[in-house]
Amino acid sequence: MANWSDPRPSAASPFARAARPARSEAYDAGLRSYMLSVYNYMASGVLLTGIVALLFASGGNSSPAAQVFLSPGPLKYLIMFSPLAFVMVLSFGINKLSTGAAQAIFWAFAAVMGLSMSTIFLVYTGPSIAITFFATATAFLSLSLYGYTTKRDLSGFGTFLIMGVVGLLVASLLNMWFRSPGFSMVISAVGVLLFAGLTAYDTQRVKSMYDYVQGTDMMGKAVIMGALSLYLDFVNMFQFLLSFLGSRD
Repeated sequence: MANWSDPRPSAASPFARAARPARSEAYDAGLRSYMLSVYNYMASGVLLTGIVALLFASGGNSSPAAQVFLSPGPLKYLIMFSPLAFVMVLSFGINKLSTGAAQAIFWAFAAVMGLSMSTIFLVYTGPSIAITFFATATAFLSLSLYGYTTKRDLSGFGTFLIMGVVGLLVASLLNMWFRSPGFSMVISAVGVLLFAGLTAYDTQRVKSMYDYVQGTDMMGKAVIMGALSLYLDFVNMFQFLLSFLGSRD
C-alpha cells in the first residue's frame, strides 16, 4: 500500500531516516510507546466495529441490518464496499492527510466495517461468534508476539503473502458464481493461514517503521497505518475462522 508496503523506505520516502546503530533505553521506551499506541488504536477499532455490528443487528430479523441486507436495493452494496474506499484513501492519501484527518478516517472506517459485519449476527449464533472471537484474539496475540520478538527477517514472506491474498480474492469472487461449499471451506482454510502469516509479518513491519518515523511529524500517521494493517489482519482471520467455528442459527 503505497509507501507502507516495505519497512525499508527509499531515500525519497518521507519516512527515510538513518537507522540508529545502537539501541538505548530511550529508544526502547519510545518503541514500546509507539507499539502500544498502535495496539491501542487497533483494539479500539475492533471494539468499535463490534459494538456497531451488534447494535445494527440488534432485533434479529426485524433489525436495521436485516432490513438492509435481506432486502433488494443498492444500500447493502454501498455498505459492503464502502470500507474499501476508506482503506484506499488512507493507503494512497496518507502523505497528504493530517494526523487528525487520518485518525478520523480510521474511526469512520471501523464504524462502517461494523455495519458491514453486522450480518454475522444474522447468520451465526452469539456463543459461536464469541468463541471464534476469543480464539482469533489468542492466535493474533501469539502471532503478533512472534513477529515482534523474532530475530528472523520476515520481509521475504511479504510478497508471497500479498500475492496469496490477491489469489484468495479472485477465488472468492469466482465462488460467488460456483457457490461450492467445498471450495468455500478451502478458501476459508487458506484465508486463515494467509492472515495468520500476515499478522506476524505486519507486526515486524510496523515495528521496523519506528526507526524511520521516530522524532518526526509522521509518527502519528505511522501509528494509524500500523493499526489499520493489524486491524485488517485480525478481522479477516476472524471472518475466515468463523466459517469453521461458527454455528448457524
